[in-house]
Amino acid sequence: VQLQASGGGLVQVGGSLRLSCETSGSISGFGTMAWYRQAPGKQRELVASISRGGRTNYADSVEGRFFISREDIKHTVYLQMNSLKPDDTAVYYCYGVSIFDDRINYWGQGTQVTVSS
Repeated sequence: VQLQASGGGLVQVGGSLRLSCETSGSISGFGTMAWYRQAPGKQRELVASISRGGRTNYADSVEGRFFISREDIKHTVYLQMNSLKPDDTAVYYCYGVSIFDDRINYWGQGTQVTVSS
């Protein structure tokens, strides 16, 4: 099972990006899926998560600006990022938990997001 993240890039302050995370197998094999990020010199942090049933959770720093969604028919999870700030600059990682055993989890390879001021 692999998670393939894409959609990162360079954007100006206030701009938008949409990240995508495509699963190599059926997304129905995953329960909660999430996006994490890690900025240089900082710990990896949870940005947003979405349960199999669609319940979402966001970090306070992105609440109201970022939106996570999943499109099961495309086996893909998205992170729509609006009103981007320099502090959002980080490598963003896709994460998924197996629906069969929540001790089994998967990470994508990361995609760089850089917000320039």
